Amino acid sequence: MGSITPERAWWDLQHYDLSVEVFPDKKTIKGINTITYTVLESARIMQIELQEPMKIDKATQGGKKVSVKRKGSVHYIRLKKQKEGQQNTLTLHFSGAPKIAVKPPWDGGYTWQKDKNGNHFIATSNQGIGASIWWPNKDHPADEPDQGVNLAITAPSDLVGVGNGRLMKTVDHGKTKTWHWKVINPINNYGVNVNIGDYVNFSEVHEGISGNLDMDYWVLRENLEKAKVQFEQAPMMIRAFEYWFGPYPFYEDSFKLVEVPYLGMEHQSSVTYGNKYTNGYLGNDLSGSGWGLRFDFIIIHEAGHEWFANNITNKDVADMWLHEGFTAYSENLYLNYHYSAEAASEYVVGTRRLIQNDRPIIGTYGVRNEGSSDMYYKGANILHTLRQLVEDDKKWREMLRGLNKEFYHQTVTSKQVENYLAKGFGKDLTEFWQQYLRTTQVPKLEYKFSNNELSFRYVDIIENFDMPVVMMINDKEEWIFPTSQWKTKECKSDIRSAVVKSDFYINTEQIE
Repeated sequence: MGSITPERAWWDLQHYDLSVEVFPDKKTIKGINTITYTVLESARIMQIELQEPMKIDKATQGGKKVSVKRKGSVHYIRLKKQKEGQQNTLTLHFSGAPKIAVKPPWDGGYTWQKDKNGNHFIATSNQGIGASIWWPNKDHPADEPDQGVNLAITAPSDLVGVGNGRLMKTVDHGKTKTWHWKVINPINNYGVNVNIGDYVNFSEVHEGISGNLDMDYWVLRENLEKAKVQFEQAPMMIRAFEYWFGPYPFYEDSFKLVEVPYLGMEHQSSVTYGNKYTNGYLGNDLSGSGWGLRFDFIIIHEAGHEWFANNITNKDVADMWLHEGFTAYSENLYLNYHYSAEAASEYVVGTRRLIQNDRPIIGTYGVRNEGSSDMYYKGANILHTLRQLVEDDKKWREMLRGLNKEFYHQTVTSKQVENYLAKGFGKDLTEFWQQYLRTTQVPKLEYKFSNNELSFRYVDIIENFDMPVVMMINDKEEWIFPTSQWKTKECKSDIRSAVVKSDFYINTEQIE
């Protein structure tokens, strides 16, 4: 990942044609990746990533071998002179024993397990560590293959190989079979995945807002009946998120849930699932509100990433909050759609107990540095707060749907998203974003009241931060407009009680 080096900048990725054969008993793989790209400017040194102990065995262009110089995970490939405007291909042969995932999906790689019947159960997960942990590619989020990926998975014939997109054909070689999958939309590298197991399949057609959406489910044979019940939440998810975010972004590639031997992840059009067919997060409510047990966390959260991470993708992992903050926020929008606004509020406010404010949620750019894990639920609460400021749910929905239309199938920066939402809101949000995304300070409202006067001010804020909030004064909603200076508001009657509405993510202290 890291920075966009000169050896990355001169070529625009168009397509991967990736085939991989998996040897479960040896825990090794071998494969071929043919990369199609457009030359943006004349050059001849191409940078490709493949992490140790995997190795590139051979590289060819136009049927001729080209030289490869390795420096750690980076491979510099010396090509003939590349002419601007040309579309070329490069074929890479690779093999090895890929890193075994220690704690997938957070510490990723290959997971080699067996199911209850002794069958091999294998999956990849590599968001943080990079797709180059097992296959050679341009491992930077800023450039996705505009024309998608062909993925061929070869495995023992008594197993099934499931990848992204649609299954085009299966070829029987006797002892092995190859499953050919095709993705036609742009896809982030870490979303490309291999899943192998004793899978059975069931499916349905969902009538979505852009037509019929094919929804497929690949689960272990032993879990088929449980899956048929639990996965009824998948079309419920589609209905909620198409309402809030707009059309599912990958109708052409279909939607899949695939059972895996780890918790799960947002692999594009191949969302992986390992939540043990229970609601909550492995049966737990992350919010402590009770609402977290009304839905299967992995189905809702990981599928929410189809809009935020897979449709709208960060250009740099420093902006990973665009993936995780918006998707954590989608959890309460799911509750909002199927239950109530009160349920959504109680859930997202409840998740504040997970916020640490240890460091900013935006990381350092150009050096493969993510921000704080607060990007999840601090991110969600920032967006929930912004919804209160918009004070118009129709407009808020239009802003969220507009995001997915404006940045459809694109890689973006946080600044682009911040500016888009500010424009949709119609107000300058510079200090709002700076305060919440780039500092660890939570605005604190100090206030006091006597008779019919309420006095208040902000502390722990950056310069010029002046976000208005709603106070419940004598159980009635009243907007106040704090700054760093003390202000006074006169009420029509004596104040018996005053408290900030909990939907605003700030700290408060009543001063006697």
